Amino acid sequence: MGDLNQSDKELIAEASEALKNAYAPYSKFRVGAAVKTDGGTVYRGCNVENSSYGLTNCAERTAIFKAVSDGEREFDSLAIVVESADGLGTPCGSCRQVLSEFNLSMDVIMANTAGEAEKMSAAELLPKSFAAEQLDQEKINPK
Repeated sequence: MGDLNQSDKELIAEASEALKNAYAPYSKFRVGAAVKTDGGTVYRGCNVENSSYGLTNCAERTAIFKAVSDGEREFDSLAIVVESADGLGTPCGSCRQVLSEFNLSMDVIMANTAGEAEKMSAAELLPKSFAAEQLDQEKINPK
């Protein structure tokens, strides 16, 4: 965990705790996440699978949606921990888009249960993301 600071390591620990609640009976790919707000509050999330696979929710989105449902909109960093000793898990495309909705400069720390970790920004994970500025507001909200 080379260039990680103490705050990053604490967020990984929170994501590791969230991983314990993962519900992954189909893929057996258990993931925990923790998102830290600009104010320092941490929200945990885990992946929740469904037999109708399209209804599955990733750990990253679970954590962010919990925070948003509590009124949070400003995020500093997010950690993801996968139950694996073979490589790191990275956010899927849907999760990357959700991260970009709130803060492209947020740190995303990807780790596994073997202690490996890497940190990147959300912008590095999703270059040229789709953003609200691209929406034609006059078509969406006509006057």
